[in-house]
Amino acid sequence: LEKTQCHLAISLHNPIAHERETMMPAEKAYPITKIIKFLKEYDFAHQRRLSFEYTLFKGENDTPRHVNELVKLLKGIPCRVNIIRYHEISNLNLQRAADQKAEWFRDYLNTNGIIATIRKSRGEDIDAACGMLSTKIKKENSLS
Repeated sequence: LEKTQCHLAISLHNPIAHERETMMPAEKAYPITKIIKFLKEYDFAHQRRLSFEYTLFKGENDTPRHVNELVKLLKGIPCRVNIIRYHEISNLNLQRAADQKAEWFRDYLNTNGIIATIRKSRGEDIDAACGMLSTKIKKENSLS
């Protein structure tokens, strides 16, 4: 961070540590609470932007409890939350949250002082959106 002016984007996807760990095993090595503590103490004056990536999954991380915890976690950090619409991948039991839910989630964050946007989706029509292409290639390789 001292040697760059790049944007810093952190994959968050769930503000509740034990739930985040099931989604992101990196939580064990890099707990979000320690990352947040560091970020609150770090001077980001020379950074262009700090953002958190948050993929919404129906019933997994899109509830009022999750958005409330997210507000608590990020309060006081000048940042942006990029809400990502999940592109369903066959063989995974995760579902996409409804567009209305994504809009509600964004609006709740904005109302509570956290800048939030919904990332425009690209590549879904050719199975190349976030996570889709690598899964398709893995499936094709396992069939050959």
